[in-house]
Amino acid sequence: MAELANCSRCGAIFVKALRDICQDCYHEEEKAFQTVNTFLRDQKNRKATMIDIINATGVQESYIIKFIREKRLLLSKFPNLSYPCEICGIGITSGKLCKDCQESIVKDLKREEELERKVERNKKMNSVANTYYTMDKQNRK
Repeated sequence: MAELANCSRCGAIFVKALRDICQDCYHEEEKAFQTVNTFLRDQKNRKATMIDIINATGVQESYIIKFIREKRLLLSKFPNLSYPCEICGIGITSGKLCKDCQESIVKDLKREEELERKVERNKKMNSVANTYYTMDKQNRK
């Protein structure tokens, strides 16, 4: 059963089915896609960059990035088209992060895991060093 939701773009209340945006925003998005698609279908525009597309069509960069991520615009057909890495902003053609940012995150995670292992080892060493044993003199045989 469908439920009521607020549109993630404009905040309007709508009956949520397949999308998280209302019908009006969906039509606006489709119109933007048709504009970009029509522009890129022209042979001379196939090598356009993101800035070229924005300037020529007036479509927001966020829409174009969404079309790329949804694979509605295939970057293999448009060699100069890329979108920004979510961390550093450098142009990428797949995923959410560039190679350098991915490597940096992996390196930070490894460093954090090593630190956690050292802390755990220190806890074990301290618990063994602080353990005291007593002797029961009466039951000693």
